[in-house]
Parts: sequence; structure tokens; C-alpha cells
Amino acid sequence: MPLRSDWSDELCPIRRSLDVLGDPWVLLIIRDVLHGRGRFESLRENLRISEAVLSRRLRSMVDAGLLVRIDYRDGGRTRQGYAATQAAAELLPVLQQLALWGERHTHMPAGGGHMTMIHEACGSETTQGQICSACGGVLVPEEMVWVKPWKNARDKLQPAGVLV
Repeated sequence: MPLRSDWSDELCPIRRSLDVLGDPWVLLIIRDVLHGRGRFESLRENLRISEAVLSRRLRSMVDAGLLVRIDYRDGGRTRQGYAATQAAAELLPVLQQLALWGERHTHMPAGGGHMTMIHEACGSETTQGQICSACGGVLVPEEMVWVKPWKNARDKLQPAGVLV
């Protein structure tokens, strides 16, 4: 997964964080797993990523403590999927801040639309990543819904350790 030198022993916490999270696929995989898409095929299809790249990223994310493997039944067969650990769930504010930053500072392509982040605990849209801008509550995955008009979808986030 590393795109450059190993920064795991650096004193700077930003460098150590980037050692784990610096590959763009990592945050996209965490986003999808938090949305309950922890099955390999679901991740591959939604991210449009090659099987080889996805396999390497998943393996490194398990090794880094971001994901855990979870068995699930598919017909008569047991398969392995992936669920977020607490460490991955704690990236929710980072993902939400990235989304808010992208809304404010990047050009919306044709066919796009404003992604709304709803804090289900109060039923309001939040314009912040960690604390609800409407009620002041701490934002946790199981209380968040992202409304994506370009997909006509309401993606409910899942708590850490859940595979649906």
C-alpha cells in the first residue's frame, strides 16, 4: 500500500497517519465499508477497482487495524467480508469534512447534486464533520445518513464491526 517511504516511525503524527491513510483507495474503501458495503464484490463494483488492487488494499487495511474480516453466509457457502474497526469508524469526521470541503471548493460536474448529511438522532442536515451543526450531538456512523442525489440513494452508515 505505501506510495513512498515508510513513515511509521516518524515523530510527526500527520506523517504516521499518512503512512496508513495516504493511499486514496483507503478512505474510499472505509467510506464504502461504513455504508455497509463490506463484501469484496460490492466493494469492487462500487469502487470500480481491480481485484488485485482491492485485495492488496484490504489485506493492508486489516494489518493496519482499520478493518476486520467477518464471515457471512452466501447461499450455502461461507465467505469473508470486511467490517470497520473502531479506528476506521473514528475516520467518519475526516470523511465528512472531506465531503464538505469538496462541496465548497470543487466544481460540481453536470448531473451532480448537493450531498446531504443527515444526523438521524435529530433529523437535521449537518454542515460539520464531528458535531451536528443543528443539535450539537457527536456524529457517529449509526446515526448518519448520506443522501446522494446523483445516485438517488440514501446511504445509512453502519457502526463499526457490522457487515450487512
